[in-house]
Amino acid sequence: MAAADDLTKPLAGARRSGGGRGAASRVPWAGILGSLLAVAVGGVGLFLLMTDDPLGGEPHALVPIETGIADATRDFADEPTGGARIAEVPRDRPGNPGVVEDSSSGVTVVRPDGAGGGQSIIISIPEEARDIRSRADQTRQSPREASEPVGALDPAPDQRLVEQSRYGALPRVGDDGARPVEVYSRPMPPGSAGAPARVAILVTGLGISQSVTGDAITRLPPDVSLAFAPYGGDLDRLVARARNAGHEVMLQVPMQPFDYPQNDPGPHTLTVEAGEEANLENLHWVMGRFTGYTGIVNFMGGRFTAQREALEPIIADLAQRGLGIVDDGASSRAQIDALARAADVPVARADILLDVVAQQEAIDDMLRALEEQARERGFAMATASALPITIARIEAWARGAAGRGITLVPVSAAFSEEVGG
Repeated sequence: MAAADDLTKPLAGARRSGGGRGAASRVPWAGILGSLLAVAVGGVGLFLLMTDDPLGGEPHALVPIETGIADATRDFADEPTGGARIAEVPRDRPGNPGVVEDSSSGVTVVRPDGAGGGQSIIISIPEEARDIRSRADQTRQSPREASEPVGALDPAPDQRLVEQSRYGALPRVGDDGARPVEVYSRPMPPGSAGAPARVAILVTGLGISQSVTGDAITRLPPDVSLAFAPYGGDLDRLVARARNAGHEVMLQVPMQPFDYPQNDPGPHTLTVEAGEEANLENLHWVMGRFTGYTGIVNFMGGRFTAQREALEPIIADLAQRGLGIVDDGASSRAQIDALARAADVPVARADILLDVVAQQEAIDDMLRALEEQARERGFAMATASALPITIARIEAWARGAAGRGITLVPVSAAFSEEVGG
């Protein structure tokens, strides 16, 4: 009977009554795994708390910061005459590790994946840092006269001098006779009228590169005038920043070169073939890009400025709007000077182009030649492109200019020199 009972017992019951395998099925695996996971998470957290790692354990790399660009800020008299080493490390080249990180400036440099070299970099400048830097720029001492404070120019536009158009605000002569060429100009430095050697410098091509434009505004003395191209973004803000730092501002107008359109200055270029009406339309489009300029300067324009019939309507429009004009000195065939004088438009022509060869030694040679012309004639003017090497060399030159008997003046002073009032 017992054997029969054994034969009829359920198999599951037999397994449960055994010792080994039934006991194993009651082990709390879920609890054990949860405990192990908690221990692992706690260990990682403890490691992060005890490790001085501001990146929280994320992959990172230390990137060396080169400072070759700082060489360009040494005193002009101490600079070597050979080499173009600064030009080899352009300050605004994407991916260049030679960006100076100043903890007091609020600048943060982030290199994705810890890469340098050819990889991109991200530079973030908080607004409050910009405001602090802007105020510091305004109080920076001028190389012309150490005791003279640098003052901001009045905000633009002056509403007396604004004509509303479909292109934006265009300059005009005020009802009281006020002209932009005078209202927007930088006051002459005290005592400069009788100075024996006066120099004016106009740096062109601003507004395209934000970094280069910022360099020109902050590093160049306020008496260096700045010309903005019409194609940049946020031009009103950049021009306002330049004027707030004391710089007189001009507008670059694209004009037809001899090899146009293979060499194209850009949209809305004034051309010989376009005719008077189309050229004035293009001129007004360019004029409406920002406000606060004293006049215009040609961008290229070898062919256009050599054609009297094409240039005359442009000069007449400048006369009606109370603007001046600068000939950048690149073309010996330009008719700008003669036509402007005939129309009573303030005019000046550059004597020297500083950076035809964009190398340190060549630019320094041109600056020395500019000094010599100023000493011989009492006044000399130069134009230059907004290149990092050019900005660096002008900055270094200007630092010791007063000690060499040179008085730096804004470009509006050239109008007085050329026209006599």
